[in-house]
Amino acid sequence: MLTVDFDRLRVGRRTRFIDVGAGGGRHSYEALRRGAEVIAFDLDEIELKSVADMFAAMEEAGEVPPGGSGAVQPGNVLEMPYEDGHFDVVLASEILEHVPEDDAAIAELVRILAPGGTLAVTVPRWLPERICWALSDEYHANEGGHIRIYRADSLERKLVDAGLVATHRHHAHALHSPYWWLKCAVGSSKDDHPAVQAYHKLLVWDLMSKPAVTQVAEQVLNPLIGKSVALYFQKPVSA
Repeated sequence: MLTVDFDRLRVGRRTRFIDVGAGGGRHSYEALRRGAEVIAFDLDEIELKSVADMFAAMEEAGEVPPGGSGAVQPGNVLEMPYEDGHFDVVLASEILEHVPEDDAAIAELVRILAPGGTLAVTVPRWLPERICWALSDEYHANEGGHIRIYRADSLERKLVDAGLVATHRHHAHALHSPYWWLKCAVGSSKDDHPAVQAYHKLLVWDLMSKPAVTQVAEQVLNPLIGKSVALYFQKPVSA
C-alpha cells in the first residue's frame, strides 16, 4: 500500500533514494523494484532487520533490476549521517507528526536532498485525524504517538520556507479513514472487536484483490476523506 506516486518521484535505475522513517519498508521495496539505490532509514532497528531480510529475499528472487541496491541505516532524522545533497529523492512518509522538533527534521530532509531533487512528505490529513483525536485519547496520547495535527497549507509553507518549491499535492487512503474512526470509537487497541475485524477484512481484500469497486470508491473519496495528504517539492538547482 503506497502513499506516494513513484512515477511523480521519477524513481528509476540508480536513483539515490532514502526512505526516512521507513518502518516496515513498504516504500523502500517499491523503490528497489524500480532499480534505485535505496536506503531504509529508521530509529527502530528491529523493523530495519526485517527490511534488510526482505531486501535480501528480493535480490534472491530476481526482483531487483541491475544497478539496484537496498541497505538499512538506523538513526535519528534530526542528525542523519549523509553529506549535503546526497540523495536524488527523499521520502518522509508519516513521520513528522511524531517528531517534536519538526523544523529541525525538515531542515535535515532538505539538507540531504540534491539540487534538482524531489522531496515527498506525507502526514495524516487534518480532518480525518481531528476526528480520531476527538474520539480517542488512546489513539495519539502514547509514547511515540502523534503529537500534532498538520494543516496541509501550513506544512507546505514550512517546506517552502526551508528552500523548496512546492510542485504537487494529493490525498490517499480514503477507505482507511472510516476504519480508524471505528477503531477510535470502540477503543483503538481492540483489534478483536467484530466490527473492526470485518472492516479489516475489507481492507485486506482491497489490498490483495484490487477490485474495481473499491478502487473507484477510493479515487472518488480521496479528495474528501483521504487519510493522508502527500506533498511534493523540488529543490532549486541553484541551491
